Amino acid sequence: MAVNLQIPAQSDIHAVKGVDIGIAAAGIRKVDHPDLTVFKLAPNTAVAGVFTTNRFRAAPVQVCEVHLSSDHDTQALVINTGNANAATGDTGMEHARRTCSEAAELLDLRPSQVLPFSTGVILEPLPIEKIVASLPAAVNDLRPDNWFAAAHSIMTTDTQPKIYSTQLPLGNTTTTITGISKGAGMIKPNMATMLGFLATDAGVAPELLKEMTRSIANASFNRISVDGDTSTNDSFIIMATGQNGVQIDSVASPHYATLFASLKAAALDLAQKIVRDGEGATKFITIQVDEATSRAEALKVAYAVAQSPLIKTAFFASDPNLGRILCAIGYAGIKDLDISKVRLWLGDVLVATKGGRNPDYQEADGQRVMQAEEITVRIGLGRGHDTETVYTCDFSHEYVSINADYRS
Repeated sequence: MAVNLQIPAQSDIHAVKGVDIGIAAAGIRKVDHPDLTVFKLAPNTAVAGVFTTNRFRAAPVQVCEVHLSSDHDTQALVINTGNANAATGDTGMEHARRTCSEAAELLDLRPSQVLPFSTGVILEPLPIEKIVASLPAAVNDLRPDNWFAAAHSIMTTDTQPKIYSTQLPLGNTTTTITGISKGAGMIKPNMATMLGFLATDAGVAPELLKEMTRSIANASFNRISVDGDTSTNDSFIIMATGQNGVQIDSVASPHYATLFASLKAAALDLAQKIVRDGEGATKFITIQVDEATSRAEALKVAYAVAQSPLIKTAFFASDPNLGRILCAIGYAGIKDLDISKVRLWLGDVLVATKGGRNPDYQEADGQRVMQAEEITVRIGLGRGHDTETVYTCDFSHEYVSINADYRS
């Protein structure tokens, strides 16, 4: 059960000018299950991406990086679920390239204008013939109002679709931002096992969009963790079609700040939805680290807490065994940490200060906070002025069950 995950009504999801989406059921893992999605983009759409840092980067990730660096503008995406096409060697690369060439032929494009994406089981050959056979159906289904269906079609162990849509005034026109993401397990920053696709009908210069995408990923998808596992297929893509007449060429452009903030808010919403739908999650937890000497230092501590199985299971049980949090702070890697200056809050309750338990702390107060579905852990390091925030969830019995039964 997802934790307070809000799904917008289909009527509140806005089509993005210059983006058409088609969906088909290729039967990659489940018969008659929509698992193949095609995005068709208007010519001259700017596209930028950020990908996993896992050394076993999947074949589609490698092909995406090559195609994005080519001189040909991206005009299509092909996404399959059920199979990651990762750790599949040369054959996997051939299958990823063939996906692009087959889609390109149907759409009258060059193969390098197509980006492939896969998610699902690792170390299994991609059933390429099923994909090739179903691509015509996906292309025939292309239409601008298919975002909601696409949010469903890219799901794997997700229990809920993840979608965001908004409209805002930029200059004399209305700008649309709509996006979808997927992910529930094998989630850790840089990046998580997730796919994220965000589109706007505003125009952005390609090089500027690359900078924006990296910065937005760092503020959103690179600030979440479900289980501490960095996947092989993570991909986050921003598409700017330029179809509404607004063009942003530099950070000095009149509407840059507004569009950047709006895209970042969209990405953060989609990233947080992944955590809210973490496999077996019952609680959404915000870890905020203050008073660090740098943002990198704050992140060290935040991730140490967010990724501790002992802490996550305690949250599931609503057990205020909060010494586990102090333990994680202590092993986060800050060698000169003065523990007498560290303070720990659970919600509005000061738990620890001056190197030990707050004399006024009562376990009943800690348990009250931990029983909530949304919990904030705040840590003051007493060292500086930098702050960072990471979002995570608890570990439940259901997490084990989902992953034990994933391939059955």
